[in-house]
Amino acid sequence: MDEVNNQITSQEEPSTIQCVECGKCGCGDCKTRCNLDSYNWLADVPGGKNDFDIVEVHFKNTRRGYYRNSSHLNLKQGDVVAVEANPGHDIGTVALTGNLVKLQMKRTRLRPDAEILRVFRKAKPADLERFEQAKAKEIDTMIRSRQIAKDLGLEMKIGDVEYQGDGNKAIFYYIADGRVDFRQLIKVLADVFKIRVEMKQIGARQEAGRIGGIGPCGRPLCCASWMSTFVSVATSAARYQEVSLNPQKLAGQCAKLKCCINFEVDTYVEASKSLPKRDVVLETKDKTYYHFKTDILKGEMSYSTEKGVPVDLVTISPERAREVIALNRQDIKPERLQDSDLDVTIKLSAYGDLVGQDSISRFDNAKKKKKKKTRNKPQAGKSAQDATSDASLKDETGGKNRPPRDRDRRRSNFDAANANKSSNYKDNRNRQGKRGYNHNETNRHH
Repeated sequence: MDEVNNQITSQEEPSTIQCVECGKCGCGDCKTRCNLDSYNWLADVPGGKNDFDIVEVHFKNTRRGYYRNSSHLNLKQGDVVAVEANPGHDIGTVALTGNLVKLQMKRTRLRPDAEILRVFRKAKPADLERFEQAKAKEIDTMIRSRQIAKDLGLEMKIGDVEYQGDGNKAIFYYIADGRVDFRQLIKVLADVFKIRVEMKQIGARQEAGRIGGIGPCGRPLCCASWMSTFVSVATSAARYQEVSLNPQKLAGQCAKLKCCINFEVDTYVEASKSLPKRDVVLETKDKTYYHFKTDILKGEMSYSTEKGVPVDLVTISPERAREVIALNRQDIKPERLQDSDLDVTIKLSAYGDLVGQDSISRFDNAKKKKKKKTRNKPQAGKSAQDATSDASLKDETGGKNRPPRDRDRRRSNFDAANANKSSNYKDNRNRQGKRGYNHNETNRHH
């Protein structure tokens, strides 16, 4: 046991990768997003052989490569090394060492016959000084190359420029909707900057990861924080999760489908396998139910009496739906769709807002105080006949215990006069109908 503890303590703790520009990891002060961090989860495994001579080296803009440590240097994560390039040498940061590199090469499906370049040495101060001088020219080179591409009439956007460690070569990253004939552009750039030029096309996802930003979830973009490889996203993944197929909601800042749509699609696909088919119609004695919606994670299915319209909506469990389907196949129609023994159409949640503290509009309308109703109790010294007379007086005067005023008398007289006028008008109309009086005939005679 002591030998195992000695082996664990003797190993170096796994360190995070230092950024090529600022020497930190995840600081956010540099242009290159620290989304290429790797954790060597095999570093603290006791007794594991760590004699694999190939290391993984990371560069700017998610560029990585595998290099052979032919000189058997003592390399660890975070070391800045000078590696072989074509031509010259390049400066990068060691990301992975040991057996984990073998697994990473297998995951990336690196061909066995692929050419593997060498690691020259750990970067010397002279190498780092030359590398810093080359990086200082990247912004000016990018701005000037954009103007050159515009003058040549090329429909492309140069997003970034990456100089090689020795400054003799530069990679121009560009975005374009279609194919671009940049042969003339390469000649002009090589003549202006006196370097070897390599053009590399990147997609909108890589550009969004290079620039960075905040997603609709409030967190930094996944492509700028931790994602280094991109998987194609299809609209079928949104259909499995029953997400609204609104392009404005499904698209991210790169104008492509959000990468997070793929994160939970496997869970939804696995859960939907246990649900009955949605195109099956459920028959009862009095109604026919059609599938309306399904909550896959809750395991609830809602059926409506109209297709696509929530009419008489009933929510049941998948088990009850299978039971009704089995009964319908035997030409048996149940009396009702839901079964009280198995399903509950309205389920109370475990959490209830008892005091209304979650309501946004709880302070908008102040609650009015209700007036207390007082009963008419007979006063001391009054008989029961006096109390009944007071109650009749209260009814005559509109609910108030007071003698009738002149205004009340005028209102009652006005109502009686209107009633007499309406009765006289009805009598005259009835007499005219009996005599056969017609306004049209009299007007025609005149």
